Amino acid sequence: MDYNFSHTVADRLMKYVQVDTEADPNSNTFPSSEKQKDLSRILVKELIDLGVTDAFMDEHGYVFGTVKSNSDKPNIPTICFCSHVDTTPDATGKNVKPILHRNYDGKPMVLPDDLKQVITTDKHPYLKEKIGDDIITASGTTLLGADDKAGVACIMDFVQVLKENPAIKHGDIRILFTPDEEIGRGVDFLDMKKLKADFGYTLDGGELGSIEDESFSADAVKITIHGVSAHPGYAKNKLVNAMKIAGEILAALPKDSWSPETTEHREGFVHPIAMDGMAEKAELTFIIRDHITAKLKEYEIRLEEIVKQKVAQYQGATFEFNITEQYRNMKEVLKDVPFVSQYAIDAMKEVGIEPKPVIIRGGTDGSRLSFMGLPCPNLFTGEMAIHSKHEFVSVQDMEKAVKTMVALAGIWEQH
Repeated sequence: MDYNFSHTVADRLMKYVQVDTEADPNSNTFPSSEKQKDLSRILVKELIDLGVTDAFMDEHGYVFGTVKSNSDKPNIPTICFCSHVDTTPDATGKNVKPILHRNYDGKPMVLPDDLKQVITTDKHPYLKEKIGDDIITASGTTLLGADDKAGVACIMDFVQVLKENPAIKHGDIRILFTPDEEIGRGVDFLDMKKLKADFGYTLDGGELGSIEDESFSADAVKITIHGVSAHPGYAKNKLVNAMKIAGEILAALPKDSWSPETTEHREGFVHPIAMDGMAEKAELTFIIRDHITAKLKEYEIRLEEIVKQKVAQYQGATFEFNITEQYRNMKEVLKDVPFVSQYAIDAMKEVGIEPKPVIIRGGTDGSRLSFMGLPCPNLFTGEMAIHSKHEFVSVQDMEKAVKTMVALAGIWEQH
């Protein structure tokens, strides 16, 4: 559908990334950092200014709002579009200085605040496809935060399109912005009764045209090793150093398989992500991933056997092995409602984009939302080189994401 609109995604993204919303994996609060609500408050105000009169932020930092149906058709499903406001702690999100590189010419982009940070087409081949686009980067000392403020900007731009073009017919559209997605807690306190949606789409994907409806299944494992403490000057035949046992466990992991650096496509992995401790007690934290949920148990049994073998070599040492479910492969839900993904594919084709079904070697809020009763594939925004100082996004990719959302809302109304 043709409509008159001057896109706002670039201006919105460059505004949003300057708000520090870095999540804190070491916090026990929710959201993990109070500053995430700073952006959420801005979004509530902007939604209200756009005429989304029921927009609000709840006590947990979730933002809700409704673009009311303007169709006379009955029983149109309520569709939710969702993005997360937090950024990863893998690189700082404080004092982000976004830079707009207009009409990108394919040459290396030297980031001015750290001249060693150079974004090139060799390191980032997708950039070769973006020559002529307007590219947004950070300045070299921070990440950009397009993951997932690009998604936030796309959703806000989409709301503005619908408000300025009432000829675009649609059912009720629910808007949801979440905190703490980057540390795996994004929907921990989400009240589905507040959300009141039938189907959903997260805007948190990468390359133009990508649609992700198959993800990893994921568990976390925390191994606590208890050694035997003794004064180091009088420790002979007494001290059992928990850190050394932890080191032996890590050294016993396979070198040519079972890890992120040795796997791809649908292959799973067992990945140590944190180690902490002293001689008396040490902790190892792992993430376990596979597209086949049943394989997680296989990996966990094998990992626990490695731990048992190493701990048994040290008299007096003990261990605890705790598993926490994180999320499951969204395909297990979406295979029963294939039209949800198909409508997104149809919407892309309608606006001239080649759909690219992608398997996620990770997860999104949509993974968990799907199992909470909201089947929820993930759509592209253009965000690339995420979690790094080289993060970038094409303005034109974001605009095409908005056009896809508009077409998608229309397809749901038609069906």
